[in-house]
Amino acid sequence: MTTTILYGAPAPGLVDIPAGATQTSPLIPGSQDLAAMHDASAQQAVVLAPGGVLERDYVLAQALQVLAPGAPLLAFAPKDKGGSRLKKALEGFGCTVVEDARKHHRFCYVKRPAEPIGLDAAIAAGGPRIVPALNAWSQPGVFSWDRPDPGSVRLMEHLPTRSGHGADLGCGVGLLAQKVLASPAVTSLACLDIDRRAVACAEHNLDDPRATVRWADVRQWDDSLVGLDFVVMNPPFHDGGTEDRDLGVAFVRTAARMLRRGGVCWLVANRHLPYEAALAAAFETATVRDDAGGYKVIEARK
Repeated sequence: MTTTILYGAPAPGLVDIPAGATQTSPLIPGSQDLAAMHDASAQQAVVLAPGGVLERDYVLAQALQVLAPGAPLLAFAPKDKGGSRLKKALEGFGCTVVEDARKHHRFCYVKRPAEPIGLDAAIAAGGPRIVPALNAWSQPGVFSWDRPDPGSVRLMEHLPTRSGHGADLGCGVGLLAQKVLASPAVTSLACLDIDRRAVACAEHNLDDPRATVRWADVRQWDDSLVGLDFVVMNPPFHDGGTEDRDLGVAFVRTAARMLRRGGVCWLVANRHLPYEAALAAAFETATVRDDAGGYKVIEARK
């Protein structure tokens, strides 16, 4: 029986995390999947609740489902990122909530009711499904889960037909990869994403033997994928809801390591993001192919 489940990566000193807690966040490669754990198998849960309503309720319902009756759950979040709504959400599942506020967070302490209510509905509402606007599998919590991302659309509009071996870094649910794989000249496409949910959806959406989907942190890639002809990417620039420009820089450096000499990287970025220095350091040339609508599409050649 699992002793403690942990969801998320709390800031150091924010909460006490029992030794040996089982990480379950889909954003941490190698973590366990809450949905795959047995009901009533855990004795304690510590949950850094996501900000989105559907995603938050899905996670809380999954945590309550795997907890044994009477087992404690600590759910918390920043006040301005859903923390002020946590108590009401937990009460909706039939929990009695003791709430505390400190360090700009709200902390909700509950014990798993013998018969919680509404778990199945919350799990269904936050689970993976085919999204009509994407014509693809997606799930609440995944980047741009219910609509095409404008930056990715911009890149797809300007991306030339590719050929050879390539990679899609931060592939999401696989929409850009679908565009790439429309070319019969593409030999293989490695699709990497840090979000386990996105990876699972991409595996549904990319029904093509040339595509391989991997759950991985691009920032920590082990250089096992090299000599590629091309890389495509829409690098993230938020980590935990906070802008982090170093994320995109790490993607640029990883793309350069993956490419053969003469290989090309096509990427899209918000206009204000300063990737030019990183591109100049890692590539022979970097050319802006489109600059409109707040986005820039760049072709970088190694």
